Amino acid sequence: MSACALWLCCAGLPIAFADAPVAAPPHIASELPQAGLKGSGTYRWFGLSIYDASLWTGPEPLTDWQKQKIALDLRYARNLVGHRIADASAQEMEKLHQGSTAQRQQWLRQMTSLFPDVKEGTHITGMYVPSEGAKFYVDGKLLGEIRDAEFARAFFAIWLDPQTSAPELRKKLLGLTPPSH
Repeated sequence: MSACALWLCCAGLPIAFADAPVAAPPHIASELPQAGLKGSGTYRWFGLSIYDASLWTGPEPLTDWQKQKIALDLRYARNLVGHRIADASAQEMEKLHQGSTAQRQQWLRQMTSLFPDVKEGTHITGMYVPSEGAKFYVDGKLLGEIRDAEFARAFFAIWLDPQTSAPELRKKLLGLTPPSH
């Protein structure tokens, strides 16, 4: 034990060890029993921190995210307008060749009507439900859902597809590299 950890222990302060499991937030645990943190990282744009992302999975090994219920939690590092979040999501789906033009236009309308403006510290959690769609939570409260399996695959592909525009974040979310601090 390091001198710093020993001091914290003696001072009666809790210590979180790197290998200690992290408890899932209640809204994730209720949707995904026995949820465990698969990985996490920070998304940056031109050096600016936009959000911290965490991927939660069930107890079974994550072999194909498209066939398993998962949760992606984003904690925003700055204020953003909801329609801009929807626009950016639709643009990323297009870059990944997800859905037809008509589908992406429909998805953009749905996301625009659903996604709220966020402030620094706001959490938006997306719950991927295979063959059904996606549910969205804001700060642990159900915001709504889009019951379209193709939309859900396209939306989560933004982070988990091998061709994502954020490959380092993808690796961290999938636990392939250590998380950023």
